[in-house]
Amino acid sequence: MTELRIDLARLRANVRAVAERVAPAALLVVVKDDAYGHGVEPVVAAALDERVSWFGAIDVPSAARAKAAAGERARVFCWATLPEEAVAGALDAGLELGVGDAGYLERVARIASGRGAAAPVHLKIDTGLHRNGVRPEEWPSFTARAAALERDGAIRVVGLWSHISEASDAEDDLSRAVFEEAGRVALDAGLRPDVRHLAASAAAWHRPAFRGDLVRIGAFCYGVRSAGDDDIPGVAPAASLVADVVGIGAEGVEIGVGWLDGVFSTLAGRIEVGTPAGARTLLDVAETTSTVASWPGAAVGDKVVVFGPGTTGEWTPTSVGEAAGTVGEEPLLRLSPLIPRVHVD
Repeated sequence: MTELRIDLARLRANVRAVAERVAPAALLVVVKDDAYGHGVEPVVAAALDERVSWFGAIDVPSAARAKAAAGERARVFCWATLPEEAVAGALDAGLELGVGDAGYLERVARIASGRGAAAPVHLKIDTGLHRNGVRPEEWPSFTARAAALERDGAIRVVGLWSHISEASDAEDDLSRAVFEEAGRVALDAGLRPDVRHLAASAAAWHRPAFRGDLVRIGAFCYGVRSAGDDDIPGVAPAASLVADVVGIGAEGVEIGVGWLDGVFSTLAGRIEVGTPAGARTLLDVAETTSTVASWPGAAVGDKVVVFGPGTTGEWTPTSVGEAAGTVGEEPLLRLSPLIPRVHVD
């Protein structure tokens, strides 16, 4: 049997380490894509144990599940730009919406007015990443309009936010300057947001000036580091992809997971997995099985860790992602939802 085994004690330790690092800023745990494949509800419960009071996701299903799990114990931010029919559902679910477009602001305000309750929104300034957000030259008129809609009772501006590229310190410094100026303009327009948030994992960890009131951190909470970033003390992978040995052959040991399950076929010959005898090379990835270099006494039913924290010789998700030419989240996000998620404590 193949399973993604999630160590909830490790997850809580990661969240605790991250929260302590970014304090006094509050931690928003990102739970997009079913909490990076770990399962929204168990992740929310573990984070609540560590007194986390914010969650967020770009996708409404994950965000709505987080709000349902957390109830009044936490606020949940959803930053997708939603079609009209989805806005009301997101508001009904108790979500706070990211708004980085003048047309979307009007759409949210119109729908909220029809519901008779102000929509909580976080206004987004484009600080140079161009991932959406209002251009700086349009920001004064945008915030003035938001202030008017707030006075009318259609919206409540509860946050200001943006993304940064994290491509270089110099570029990020320029982005932060734009963000700080946007905050001053918003105050001049009469807005009084609860929080300002700019940084995600890497900037929040390494650059205190970027933390603001709130930081949005996904990868580090799950033990996935940034590419080339080994300086994350107290954080380790919470998830291990574990597969049974299903056959013993002349070419190696066959395990019951393949590229149809989400394992990169390009990893063949590039990574090592964990076995009862320690690290062994992943030799081949087929549709539903993979082949691993054998070890003395290998038997059907033995467990092989394809990736995890490294305790049996396996590579971490980040190292696996780098070997495949991508980021550390990708080995987790590619996994089939049919693989059982098993939560252990």
